[in-house]
Amino acid sequence: MTGVRVLVGTRKGAFVLTSDGKRESWNVSGPHFAGWEVYHVTGSPADPDRLYAAPSGGWFGQVIQRSDDGGATWEPVGNEFTYEGVPGTHQWYDGTPHPWEFARVWHLEPTPSDPDTVYAGVEDAALFRSADGGRTWQELPGLREHGSGPHWQPGAGGMCLHTILLDPRDPARIHVAISAAGVFRTDDTGKTWRATNRGLKSEGIPDPDAEVGHCVHNLAMHPSRPDVLFMQKHWDVMRSDDGGDTWHDIGGNLPTDFGFPISVHAHEPDTIYVVPITSDSHHFPPEGRLRVYRSRAGGNEWEPLTTGLPQENCYVNVLRDAMAIDTLDDCGVYFGTTGGQVYASPDAGNTWAPIVRDLPAVLSVEVQTIP
Repeated sequence: MTGVRVLVGTRKGAFVLTSDGKRESWNVSGPHFAGWEVYHVTGSPADPDRLYAAPSGGWFGQVIQRSDDGGATWEPVGNEFTYEGVPGTHQWYDGTPHPWEFARVWHLEPTPSDPDTVYAGVEDAALFRSADGGRTWQELPGLREHGSGPHWQPGAGGMCLHTILLDPRDPARIHVAISAAGVFRTDDTGKTWRATNRGLKSEGIPDPDAEVGHCVHNLAMHPSRPDVLFMQKHWDVMRSDDGGDTWHDIGGNLPTDFGFPISVHAHEPDTIYVVPITSDSHHFPPEGRLRVYRSRAGGNEWEPLTTGLPQENCYVNVLRDAMAIDTLDDCGVYFGTTGGQVYASPDAGNTWAPIVRDLPAVLSVEVQTIP
């Protein structure tokens, strides 16, 4: 029978949650890397037993861990991330120059066809690639050498490259999102990049329509339709139908268009999910009611999904990498909260139940469908 494996990164370790295709009862393994902040843990589409994790800590810095047996055992692999681009500076909050530095890995993105090839998005914002299972890492320096680089500034969580979308139709095309710089696209496997932020508007920057400076929180793409991108921004839910060349607002009837994650249904390219929170200063659900919102029309028209979710006195947040979708016929949706709950819906969001409670604050959730 097909199974499901949910990979959870938290403030104090990683957890591996497994179930059969019914997704009714779950086994919880962990914490792996106890005490470490695990910004992301994910699996290879080409080999479900190949997992990568990005634990970091104040004492030992950043360590990339790899598993070849579905998370039962782990080994540290190469952890030398050397910026190869121009050293240079970027701007700090007050506009003063700040040297580029390496703080942590925010996101790992294995390629669809090769478990040994994986991309890493890091803070300060840069993109790295490994072709040997994470043992060695090379920067794709063209991104930081984009002419706008000196004007990138950190968002509240740091200046992080937190989202990597690989085009399944064209391996040379990659989209990345940086807080707070915006979206960038390469069509030549990272040699050159261009900003793809036309249509974004951000009131908090000197020029609201600037080429860069936008605090993009997350991007999503359906593999069958890679030219259609969805975005959760620091205010605004957006859509592009031309590979990021232009964007338009699809927030519609959402109670608030501020949030962090955005995801697409596995089998319905126009069905998307967001988790609105009150504002950029109040990182909790409106009215203390935890609601996932679903649009079946590609945006603008949204419905709240509440069955099984707390509808009073709930003040958790759902972070940018903390939502994932499985590929079973009855599409499953999963998300984790800063209160340590991981919720699952086996029916595309109609009903919800917690897989596990009382974990450390959840930073990331990924899901694998295991044959």
